[in-house]
Parts: sequence; C-alpha cells; structure tokens
Amino acid sequence: MAIVLDATSRTDMGRGASRRLRREFKTPAIVIGQGKEAVSVTLDEKKVIAAALKDEFYTGVELNLDGKSIKVKPVDIQRHPVSERILHIDFMRV
Repeated sequence: MAIVLDATSRTDMGRGASRRLRREFKTPAIVIGQGKEAVSVTLDEKKVIAAALKDEFYTGVELNLDGKSIKVKPVDIQRHPVSERILHIDFMRV
C-alpha cells in the first residue's frame, strides 16, 4: 500500500517563508528529477511525521499536487538537531 500525501504548491521562497510555514505546522519540500522543473511544495507536518514512521515512506510516496498524482521517493530529509523535527524534505520523481 502506497503512502499518499496531499501537497500544496508554494511560490514564496526563502528562509523567512519556510519559518512561517513551520510555525503553522507545515513542512516545506521540493520535488526534483526526470528532467522536469523543480516544484516547491508544502505538506502537513502531522501527516508527514506519521508517514515517516513507516518503512514504505522511504521506498515510495504518492503526492497529490493540484489534482495530479506524482510518484516520488525522499532523497534527503533535514531534521532539527535537538528536537529531530522534520525541517525540509527533498523528493525525487520516480
């Protein structure tokens, strides 16, 4: 069973924008790969934490982005050094 996460595309970039998202309990992420343009997205933090606890998360995830389904897998997860909260995720298209 594949893990499905709802994603929202975002246009505001930078450190300040990412901090504002994290205060709202959102996780910034980026989708890269397959010769397509990189897409910056936002995910619900609670759903990401629940998904990251499962082994299937690291083999493949399905993102619902603007009515489209994108199959991805995480290639880099940045965590806070003390709290281990997920700060950012890099996804690669599969």
